Amino acid sequence: MELRGGGIELRQWRMADAEAVVTACQDPELSRWIPFIPRPYEPDDAEMYLRGCLESPDDRHPFAIVDPATNALIGSIDLSLNGHSYRGHTGYWVAAEARGRGVCTHALRLLSRWALDELELQRLELITDPENLASQRVAEKVGFQREGVLRAHLRHPDGRIRDSVMFSLLPGELRD
Repeated sequence: MELRGGGIELRQWRMADAEAVVTACQDPELSRWIPFIPRPYEPDDAEMYLRGCLESPDDRHPFAIVDPATNALIGSIDLSLNGHSYRGHTGYWVAAEARGRGVCTHALRLLSRWALDELELQRLELITDPENLASQRVAEKVGFQREGVLRAHLRHPDGRIRDSVMFSLLPGELRD
């Protein structure tokens, strides 16, 4: 399945994306905000990540974000469903060279519209680090509402335990 709009495409991952994933994940900004991205990021990490995406269960929907004109990988967005399939959790990252162009906002809007309309989810959630203001702006542009801070919520590989900010989107709140 593919989703298109806003000058981007969300498509299924391919093992051929491994080199681009390795390159993108060298960016220290990604591991700063996403605690499970290894540092350094090696080809084996990309292969394991892509294998997990390609073999994901029915309650997980991982997508590569690509530029449809060049088919270049510019990011990742994922939707995981809860056990009763009424609520989804999303997360994303965008490669350094694609930031500041609205890529993440368009990707989140596409995924959210699909999740609410096609999967008929009743709630979408995303969390972000309290200091990750860019990610928070993306969520708000799409219509996600800030709910609050989850204290001592995420453990980073270096042992730090950080707070998270919870956002949610309900049917009828999506902004175009």
